[in-house]
Amino acid sequence: MMGPMTTATQTTVQEGVSNASVRDFVALLKPRVMSLVVFTALVGLAAAPGHMHPVLAAIAILCIAVGGGASGALNMWYDADIDAVMHRTKNRPIPAGKVLPGEALGFGVFLSGVSVFTLGVATNWVAAGLLAFTIFFYVVIYTMGLKRRTPQNIVIGGAAGAFPPMIGWAAVTGGFSLESFVMFAIIFIWTPPHFWALALMKKADYGNAGVPMLPNVAGDEATRRQILYYTVAMALIGCAPALLGYNSAAYLIIAAISGLWMIKLAADILRHTEGPAAARACWRMFGHSMFYLFGLFLALLLDKLAMRAGIVGALW
Repeated sequence: MMGPMTTATQTTVQEGVSNASVRDFVALLKPRVMSLVVFTALVGLAAAPGHMHPVLAAIAILCIAVGGGASGALNMWYDADIDAVMHRTKNRPIPAGKVLPGEALGFGVFLSGVSVFTLGVATNWVAAGLLAFTIFFYVVIYTMGLKRRTPQNIVIGGAAGAFPPMIGWAAVTGGFSLESFVMFAIIFIWTPPHFWALALMKKADYGNAGVPMLPNVAGDEATRRQILYYTVAMALIGCAPALLGYNSAAYLIIAAISGLWMIKLAADILRHTEGPAAARACWRMFGHSMFYLFGLFLALLLDKLAMRAGIVGALW
């Protein structure tokens, strides 16, 4: 059940008046968060064997983007109560009183249906079904089921953000493969250390909202160790596309160097436990991890295209 909303939101609901602008509805889609998700879907689509007409490929990526945004809108609808008491989320459209909860719900449901149906018609129903499951997983399993109940919320819930490359792959091939699952695994293992670094800095925020993030339940020291363990696993899985023969030695070098850098950042979090140095270590891990994932998938894509063109083979 959703908790109480802010006074501003309650007043808006009682008056039945919406102050929402186009910008507010765009904000419901979490565009900054979803941009990375959409990019990984694009890589999955481009890396898949086979050919897709550019127009259909553009439609597929748009559908994945809209479906991801719909998930964000439904997440904000359900979490309006805890968003209102957390400093970093209190200005989101619903707790700020700009968008009515019912509007966000209707907006999210409508976009979910449109994105899934359009993807099915434009590509195939395997991809559409996986997009529908991704939305369901993020909204029902993660937001409603896990987020407020277990410190493993990010670990399990991270699957929702890891499905897009598989959706892109399925849009082209009509199915899945080990290669698409490896891309899923990279994002899945990346998610916990990325968000736990933020959780260490926002521990009080999550505590006030009653969200059992790992630092609030297991403590800071245990969280720092888990960040390092997951980062080591992430670095190893990041090399898997080359080790399994899907990408070249050029990709392997990039993945290995960037993975070692992330391990170094995770080790800094474990080493610096107090004061400004600890805060800097966490923020660096949080920020650099986004660049790591983007850079890794960009390298994966460029290397795959170079392999197809015979460029990498000539150089390595």
